[in-house]
Amino acid sequence: METKNIMIVGVGGQGSLLASKLLGHLLMEQGYDVKVSEVHGMSQRGGSVVTYVRYGNRVNSPVIDKGEADYIVSFEVLEAARWLEYLKPGGQIVTSTQQIDPMPVITGAAQYPQELVAKMRATGAKVDALDCLALAEEAGSSKAVNIVLMGRLSHYFDLPDEAWQASLEAMVPPKFLELNKKAFQLGKNA
Repeated sequence: METKNIMIVGVGGQGSLLASKLLGHLLMEQGYDVKVSEVHGMSQRGGSVVTYVRYGNRVNSPVIDKGEADYIVSFEVLEAARWLEYLKPGGQIVTSTQQIDPMPVITGAAQYPQELVAKMRATGAKVDALDCLALAEEAGSSKAVNIVLMGRLSHYFDLPDEAWQASLEAMVPPKFLELNKKAFQLGKNA
């Protein structure tokens, strides 16, 4: 199998590290060679972050170049647009519609761009956008956006639900497991 590339992008403090570890665990359990990058960017709350997950028969590098991402999973819609040039033709974006103002918007130096989902679709990108924050809150915590996104991403993988559940059980602390299982199902079924 050729190497597949997943970028997880968002804002620091949103749980992208857990999402990438969950994907890495899931794919290794399926027998793939997997490389997961460290978080790049400002991992403190508010800074732009990106992690790379690459998997296949043999993966030599954890880095994804422009035009190589099969999937971009975004916690925030502006981050999806920011990393759009990394998506390969025919690739898939899975994004939360949540908007988090970056510092230039907070300081009044810029305005938050409007109609980003439509603008991304206008480039030919396939965009699956949903209100992951509302679904996470429905599951019981606004912090579960990452697992809602993983549930949504599961639509694009030919892997059994049991494999995703086993990785959730392996990666999520027991006291948060039921909440995260609910968040995963809400994302999957949205």
